Amino acid sequence: MNDVADLPVVPLVIDLDGTLLRIDLLHESTLMLLRGGPHRLWRLPLWLATGKAHMKREIASRVTLDVAGMPYHEELVAWIRSERDRGRRIVLATASDEALARAVADHLQLFDDVLASDGTINNSSHRKAEALVARFGERGFDYAGNSGDDLAVWARARRAILVAAPAAIRRAAGQTATIEREFAGSAGGPKAWIKALRLHQWMKNLLLFLPLLGAHQIFDPALLYKVTVAFFAFGFCASSVYLVNDLMDLESDRHHPRKRLRPFAAGVLSPLAGIAVAGVLLICAFLLAWWVAKAFFAWLAVYFVITVGYTFVLKRKPILDALALAALYTLRIIAGAAAVALPASFWLLALTLFLFLSLAFVKRFSELQVMLGQGRDEAKGRGYVTSDLPLIQMMGVVSGFAAVMVLALYINSEAVMRMYKRPEAMWLTIPILLYWITRVWMKTHRGLMHDDPVLFAMKDKVSIISGLMFLLVLWLAT
Repeated sequence: MNDVADLPVVPLVIDLDGTLLRIDLLHESTLMLLRGGPHRLWRLPLWLATGKAHMKREIASRVTLDVAGMPYHEELVAWIRSERDRGRRIVLATASDEALARAVADHLQLFDDVLASDGTINNSSHRKAEALVARFGERGFDYAGNSGDDLAVWARARRAILVAAPAAIRRAAGQTATIEREFAGSAGGPKAWIKALRLHQWMKNLLLFLPLLGAHQIFDPALLYKVTVAFFAFGFCASSVYLVNDLMDLESDRHHPRKRLRPFAAGVLSPLAGIAVAGVLLICAFLLAWWVAKAFFAWLAVYFVITVGYTFVLKRKPILDALALAALYTLRIIAGAAAVALPASFWLLALTLFLFLSLAFVKRFSELQVMLGQGRDEAKGRGYVTSDLPLIQMMGVVSGFAAVMVLALYINSEAVMRMYKRPEAMWLTIPILLYWITRVWMKTHRGLMHDDPVLFAMKDKVSIISGLMFLLVLWLAT
């Protein structure tokens, strides 16, 4: 870093996308447009044909971004504030549309002026450099940026400030400008992708093996191999949808104390990369599904359609969102049966539908508790309000107890008498399931539940022990 204490105070110019913000406003606004329905994207090529600045203006005129919740480079913001306190003129210069740029500037109250794309001129790279030189003169300003588009500006600036710049950009900037200081970016890489893909959620796909377990064919090598391939197909499909779901939920996630740390919400991963990876995963999922069985392929397609419907529509519809989540779990069992051409047990489907409906209400209840604790009346991007808490709790508890009732009726059915040598031992599963559901809702009521109850069950020692005891009883009955 150079000693700049004796340098004259010249205007400090700050880039917006990837610099002041960890995100790109064009990507964000396009995603916001997409949330209104995929059909709205057909206009993009027509707008782009008129020019990129025109496309940005058209998108900006149709969306309202929540600039207060966006991920800023806080260290940079603090430094800008200190420079402003010194009496330095601060200018925001960006290729984003002027309406969006001014919304950010109005929120931060740090900038004396804003230079942005105006619907005709795309204020990027050389155009931005020319505009700044025309206003402040050659070498008459310092500039903070992060990408290759900023190299043309740094070449005309007095000093360069690098923010989260890749190594290649840093080397190129060092050849054309004097670097005053640098600000590090957020760590991305494999860990961020593992978090974004939610590989831990693949545990839910173990439901695919339940038809084999229920038919007492879990040790058949050929069938087990097919279901294992089906497991990965569902995993790829689920991760693909998780990526899209996170991209559609950016605004609501940023208002959540834990979800705001998700890689896309935090600006650690690029939305464009997320869309590309989601597409590749989806193709792999359906290729594997076609190999497993055509019937399995069809059920995976149904699962995908429901998840997409949930992402764009159903998650905003009270009750329907919980029913959709429960149906997605039950579909895993139906698909697992289809993968190996086994009949799907009515009892198993009914049990899991009620059980996972209860857990879906747990998820919504815990989210609303967080909103209530923040003094908010509703969950952003959802159809619930905090006054729904007692009703959601009632529906969730009733659904859980209905699952216990289905299990009791199943144990008393002729199917159990035929399949198990000691059917009376099966009754031990009733208190195990009843205790677990009651405990889950007790923890939820006390505000101790994770947003995802399935993830909670995977980490909770009591839940793991309960599950092992349940399986032990089944083994003893067999």
